[in-house]
Amino acid sequence: MDSRRCKCQWCGMKISAPIGAQTITCPRCQSITQLQPARNHGFANFPTANNNMSPGIPAFPSRPGRMCANANNFQPQQFNRPMSPQINNIRPPAVHGRKRAVLCGITYRGHPKSLKGSINDVLSMRYFLVEKLGFPNASVLVLTEDEKDPYKYPTKANIRSALRWLVQGCQPGDSLVFHYSGHGTRVRDHDGDEIDGHDESLCPVDFETEGRILDDELNNTIVRPLPRGATLHGIIDTCFSGTFLDLPFLCRINSRKGYFMWEDHRIRSYKGTNGGIAISISACDDHQNSGDTTAFTGFPTGALTYSFIQTLERETKLTYGRLLMSMQKKIHEAQNGIGLNGENETQEPQLSSSEQFDIHSKMVAI
Repeated sequence: MDSRRCKCQWCGMKISAPIGAQTITCPRCQSITQLQPARNHGFANFPTANNNMSPGIPAFPSRPGRMCANANNFQPQQFNRPMSPQINNIRPPAVHGRKRAVLCGITYRGHPKSLKGSINDVLSMRYFLVEKLGFPNASVLVLTEDEKDPYKYPTKANIRSALRWLVQGCQPGDSLVFHYSGHGTRVRDHDGDEIDGHDESLCPVDFETEGRILDDELNNTIVRPLPRGATLHGIIDTCFSGTFLDLPFLCRINSRKGYFMWEDHRIRSYKGTNGGIAISISACDDHQNSGDTTAFTGFPTGALTYSFIQTLERETKLTYGRLLMSMQKKIHEAQNGIGLNGENETQEPQLSSSEQFDIHSKMVAI
């Protein structure tokens, strides 16, 4: 069959396409490139979805060291982007288990705002959960651009399916983990349930064509169904992530003195669980940027992910207060002297929860 050479707009791989073909699927990254007629040997342009973004809010959020433009100065752009695989249902692992996790790391390869450390973060988290915390390997579902199974490619549809799998059949005593390393952004809140007037959102690999996943949906999918006796931990390594799971209570900590207080973020709708407890540990406050660094290991890794894993590995029994203050110390050291990439602004890890508790007495249990 006659063919012509073209190139995947996602990963750059050269592909042979049959003459007359309108699309071609990349064998490496499974993305779909739409082809123009052969006489032009070009590619189609795909518009950036605006998702009702408000002026001043970046269409693709900033993340120092991973992105990075200042959020206040970033101007939405039009990128020449491929369509992502259209996959509607993820195939869950054969074993659920009492401990299970969804780990999602997205680098946005080929995008001008691509990331460096997201997949490293996910691989580190998988090793930690399986080797140190006893999670069955078959019950840890990983979604990255490196996964060979197209059902594990981090599209919006696949992420949604993975999150439903995480809580499916959840029972008392189950321990669930959702780890996300990628881009996050803020959009205007249209239902009046946000104190600051903005929803936080996750950016799937195909966000430009399929849109983002808002914190309202994350809450409805993995927080609300939690039954009494079940626990969910969200480890969220992205910008604007303080209330990423839309939990009712946000803990404010004075790291120098150890004081803390809970802010009530309930306005008019219930954002808690069905009796279980959901806890989110995120990279920064809702108005802050997060970063990655090579200072800790020599290769790019998220400051939040690395400090979280290192603290728990070195102190097997510690309280949530001790965990947060130790993480803050590690991140501040990186910011102040050993190479955290990005702007010189504070990145403060945040703790939010479906219920209030004494952070200096409650032990971390994952």
